[in-house]
Amino acid sequence: MGVKEIFDEATRKMDKAVEVFRHELTKLRTGRASVSLLEDVKVDYYGTPTPINQVATLTAPEPRLLVVQPWDASQISAIEKAILSSDLGLTPTNDGKVIRIQIPQPTEERRRELVKVAKRYAEECRIAIRNCRRDANEALKRFEKEKEISQDDLKKAQQRIQEITDKEIARVEEVLSAKEQEIMEV
Repeated sequence: MGVKEIFDEATRKMDKAVEVFRHELTKLRTGRASVSLLEDVKVDYYGTPTPINQVATLTAPEPRLLVVQPWDASQISAIEKAILSSDLGLTPTNDGKVIRIQIPQPTEERRRELVKVAKRYAEECRIAIRNCRRDANEALKRFEKEKEISQDDLKKAQQRIQEITDKEIARVEEVLSAKEQEIMEV
């Protein structure tokens, strides 16, 4: 493994941390309907806990409405029960064929709480990125200790790792800022 592989590995791990952060943010309820809200809901499908997207089609036809269309109409009550028992605070209504879920507008206080949660996720992501930087720098120091690279090359490589880290942290800030705007939007 060489210096280039260390850069590649650090970049890959940092990118993964940012993707996990983005995924966590999709689960925050902003008042706008998103099928990702129901991602973690499990339906008791003939005795087996099954992800809701494997028993129904999920759509968001309007900004404040989710529609769940079961593939098996006999499962409509099980799906409804799963949505009610999830900790999402959503109330489904059905007409015998589809389930409709109105997404209520969050209060100002709730919005502020959501922003705090988003900031906590961002800080966790920044920590993960810094840990990747530390691991890469340690690997580079081992190279220098084993005389595979010179001290000057070590300094240049550490500088490059810092540039990669700064770029990734800037991406986190960008994603967080966009999510904050989305949450605070009335």
